[in-house]
Amino acid sequence: MGLTITRVDADGPEFSALVDLFDEYRVHYGETSDPGRTAAWLADQLGSGQLRACTAALADHPAVGFITSAVLPASLRLATFWLVRDLFVRPAHRGAGAARALLGHVTTEARAAGALRLSLQTELDNFPALALYSAAGFRPVDGLTSLSLPLPAQP
Repeated sequence: MGLTITRVDADGPEFSALVDLFDEYRVHYGETSDPGRTAAWLADQLGSGQLRACTAALADHPAVGFITSAVLPASLRLATFWLVRDLFVRPAHRGAGAARALLGHVTTEARAAGALRLSLQTELDNFPALALYSAAGFRPVDGLTSLSLPLPAQP
């Protein structure tokens, strides 16, 4: 298969490929393409350490997918847990194992770092993602519900 997973830093050689993928991901979910803004946001997030990113490449395609994750405090346990924020593989390359490899890579990193758990969220109707996550051992968390408070920009 020739699949390679590479960690991406804001000043690394793979950064521009990540920007292209991330902008495509945003468009896939209905946002307007904005490579300059995407690059600035990613540089800020990766540079501050708030976000980690990896890309997947196939032998004949330099960047076919990416995953981002964040390390968060597990306050009561005085430890950390990892959160997968984004996972995307270009539609033309789905089914080649890139998503599974990216998820496995982050799982290995989180385990090696001593994280208590790896969490993620997805839409209830995203059946391919749910199948992937289930096959990787992720399970719904009983007794919790996800709540959100929109914070519109102040004038």
